[in-house]
Amino acid sequence: MGYDKLERNLIDIIKEEQAKLGFFREDIHLYYPLSSLNHFFSAKDSADAMQERLNTLPASITEKLGKIEVSHKGDRFCFHIPKEGTVYVHDNTAPNEFIKSLVELVAKHGCTMNEILDLFHTYSQSIITEEMNNGEFDHLIRFADKPEDTYYYCFKDEGCHIIYHRFLPEDYADFNF
Repeated sequence: MGYDKLERNLIDIIKEEQAKLGFFREDIHLYYPLSSLNHFFSAKDSADAMQERLNTLPASITEKLGKIEVSHKGDRFCFHIPKEGTVYVHDNTAPNEFIKSLVELVAKHGCTMNEILDLFHTYSQSIITEEMNNGEFDHLIRFADKPEDTYYYCFKDEGCHIIYHRFLPEDYADFNF
C-alpha cells in the first residue's frame, strides 16, 4: 500500500510540474521529508531504515518511472527520476485538468480568491474552505467528494498575486495549522 501511495504522489507531482513548466524530456529531482515518506508507509522509520526500504522500488513503479535513484541527507530525501519517468507521465497518464487550470489562474495578474473558489466549484460543488490566520496561508480549500484528489490546497494573497501549496492531509496535520 505504501508504494502505491508513493507512486501516485510522484506522478501527481510530475503532472503538477508539467502543468507549471511544460513538458521536457529531462531527469527531475523531487524532494520529500522523512515524515512524508513515513506517512506513505504508515511507518516510523529512521532515515537509514527508510533509505533501506527505498533502495529497491517495486517493478510496478520502475516499469513506469524508470530506475529511480533515492538518496538522503539527514531527513531530506531526493528522488532522481530519469527522463523515461517524465516521458511516461506525459505520454501515458491523463493530464490533471484541475491543476492545469489552477496553475493558469494563479499565474494571471489580478487573480482573486473568488475566482479560485469558482474554479474549485467547477470541479465539485462539495468543497471545504477554511480561513487560516497562521502567517503562512490565508485560506484552505479541499474537495470533500473527490477520492482522487485528497490534497489540502493552501493559498496566500501576497498583494500582487496569490500563491498556493498543496499538502497531503497527513503532512498538513503535521504542521498543526
